[in-house]
Amino acid sequence: MPVKNRFAELQPEITAWRRDLHEHPELMFDTHRTSALVAEKLQAFGCDEVVTGIGRTGVVGVIRGRENGSGRVVGLRADMDALPIHEATGVEYASKTPGAMHACGHDGHTAMLLGAAKYLAETRNFDGTAVIIFQPAEEGGGGGREMCDDGLMERFGVREVYGMHNWPGVPEGQFAIRQGPFFAATDKFDIEIEGRGGHAAKPHETIDTTVMASHLVIALQTIASRNADPVEQLVVSVTSFSTDSDTFNVIPQKVHLMGTVRTLSPEMRDLAEERMGVLCDHISAAFGGTAVLNYERNYPVMVNHETQTEFAAKVAQSVSGQCDEAPLIMGGEDFAFMLEKRPGAYILVGNGDTAAVHHPEYNFNDEVIPAGCSWWAEIVEQRMPV
Repeated sequence: MPVKNRFAELQPEITAWRRDLHEHPELMFDTHRTSALVAEKLQAFGCDEVVTGIGRTGVVGVIRGRENGSGRVVGLRADMDALPIHEATGVEYASKTPGAMHACGHDGHTAMLLGAAKYLAETRNFDGTAVIIFQPAEEGGGGGREMCDDGLMERFGVREVYGMHNWPGVPEGQFAIRQGPFFAATDKFDIEIEGRGGHAAKPHETIDTTVMASHLVIALQTIASRNADPVEQLVVSVTSFSTDSDTFNVIPQKVHLMGTVRTLSPEMRDLAEERMGVLCDHISAAFGGTAVLNYERNYPVMVNHETQTEFAAKVAQSVSGQCDEAPLIMGGEDFAFMLEKRPGAYILVGNGDTAAVHHPEYNFNDEVIPAGCSWWAEIVEQRMPV
């Protein structure tokens, strides 16, 4: 198809952009170099409007079609930030920033959306307006929420919004999508446990916080196994157990637990928070200590809308010939905030047989570029045909 042919021509250029971004990863909202590069390229492409500083360091480009009788405005979103991981790929364009790397492929997402923007600005073969959205701080910072709070949807008149993520393990350039709840809500918790510290040889004179905390860690697993309906999805993971003592003969005064809760429905989210509070109160009381729970609701469930999901799958089939049903994913995705504001859909594009995302040996597969760019461009042209 013509779009795919054009992106095959552009692939070396887009690959060069991607590898430059890979060499210079930036974390959270500190995407200053990346945002400046994106804005510069959007201006060079001839976008009708380029706006920076949306959601702190977000960038938005506006491309008007050759006609605007439909009045439609479609948003396309890519994330720009990297992860605090030391890279272990060994590629010649590896990260030059110690302790940071593009371990989730946001460099590829940004480069592909820039490629789509270049094509759309060249051809303008659509009836309506394309809003090209580059978002910081997907990796835990809630950049999507910040952009929405800055009036992204209202300011640019966005009516529908679409996003994409590369996915290792899915064949290169093939697509997968799921209607309804897709990515999980990602809540965080920390628990401050306090007892009475003392000499390890005299445990009867203490209120042993390590024993208390150990009982609590095990009890928290019963929320999923004994409180939740078995057909529902719920994960409770304690990921950090630390004490205020680091010696062999002291029972610590305090223990600090941290972890995450993943759910795919409001009911399970409420259940997890309520049961955690009850277990903290009663288990600590049984030992004569205290456990204070701080439960933070973070990214909501990301829910794909029915009409837009069907359309996104149809476009994917036109690009690659196939679009499979994706599994439920217990990871989080802050595109959820944009899908709470406007109808839309989020799709996975195969990265082939590569290391998993968030792994120090992960690398975006540049052979995916033509398919990814084509999907974004076709979303615009098929949703707003001339």
